[in-house]
Amino acid sequence: MISTTKPLPQIVAVCTSTKKGTKKKNIGKGFLMENQGFSGDAHSSPKTHRQVSLLAIESIDKMREMGLDVKPGDFAENITTHGIELTPLPLGTKLSAGQDAVLEVTQIGKKCHSPCEIGRKVGDCIMPREGIFCRVIKGGKVEIGDEISII
Repeated sequence: MISTTKPLPQIVAVCTSTKKGTKKKNIGKGFLMENQGFSGDAHSSPKTHRQVSLLAIESIDKMREMGLDVKPGDFAENITTHGIELTPLPLGTKLSAGQDAVLEVTQIGKKCHSPCEIGRKVGDCIMPREGIFCRVIKGGKVEIGDEISII
């Protein structure tokens, strides 16, 4: 019998960088600090509503289909997801990530630097159209394979 159940939405990459406006490196796991972002990430700050960025692997796959050699982190996203539609989520939506972390959607898309490093290197940046930003309501460890879901 063929299963028709969809796999649970999950985290497929956890990425950070020490400088803003650059690609991020997939580190596999990280710690989200409450009202900060990822420990060690350049965007981590209590002064912003864009503490964590998320992008779906499905969005990255669109760029791959255009012939670009891109991977998670290349669009400066912190968390790459699979199986969850991010852009239709209304502001204020809460997401659980990993065992304990809770994120709140604060922005859909963004205005890109003209052109940002990502745009210069890959020819296009999908973050302005398909990325989302969140603040960390509750901290916790997240890693590849963890579930991510709407609360």
